Amino acid sequence: MKIRAVIVEDSRLARNELKELIKLHDDLDLIGEAENVDDGVELIQSERPDLLFLDINMPEKDGFELLEMLDEVPITVFTTAYDEYAIKSFEYNALDYLLKPVSEKRFGLALEKVRAQMESRNNQSKAKKLTEGSQIFIKDGESCWLVKVGDIALFEIVGNYTRVYFSDEKPLLYKSLNQIEEKLPEESFFRANRQQIVNTNFVEGVVPWFNGKLKLTLTNGEEVEVSRRQSYIFKDRMSL
Repeated sequence: MKIRAVIVEDSRLARNELKELIKLHDDLDLIGEAENVDDGVELIQSERPDLLFLDINMPEKDGFELLEMLDEVPITVFTTAYDEYAIKSFEYNALDYLLKPVSEKRFGLALEKVRAQMESRNNQSKAKKLTEGSQIFIKDGESCWLVKVGDIALFEIVGNYTRVYFSDEKPLLYKSLNQIEEKLPEESFFRANRQQIVNTNFVEGVVPWFNGKLKLTLTNGEEVEVSRRQSYIFKDRMSL
């Protein structure tokens, strides 16, 4: 199981030291890095990593402010040169706290905690998964539906709601897309971008799009643009 990680750290030297430590562990995959909070938030929201190595003391905004800006927080390991932040870091449910310079042994101990947390989350996720035959109840205003998960073609963010596409209906569900994604069967549902999840059984057309992206056409006529990163995953998954 690969653990997808990002680093948010203003010091290039500290980022390089972390990258060297990450290279020592085959199950860690560094997918991005940022040197300030705003770039870090954008990186995390676009890549949705499993693990965040986060410096606390950064210019303008600190690591605690970054966490407060996120709707969904990855497993977080703080890195800092100031151990006075230790108590506060655990108020933010950080998994661990690394004091710079970070030793190989201390990094390895933190990673053991990360692996255990990942395994626990995966087990919980599997226990909650729906199947294509599972039915969900949707109420939108005065209208109600009992819908099989496999009959849903598309989920799409609309403000604080998620629009659900099935048959000729498009009701709104008061749940976030991330909450819904955690329960969907992975073999048939695919996160196309930050706003949409598609049921691949409803995809009838795939065409190359701009900047390495793909555009999907669904059997209900809806068109979905797949982000560049997700396009690579979609091609691999569908063996294109």
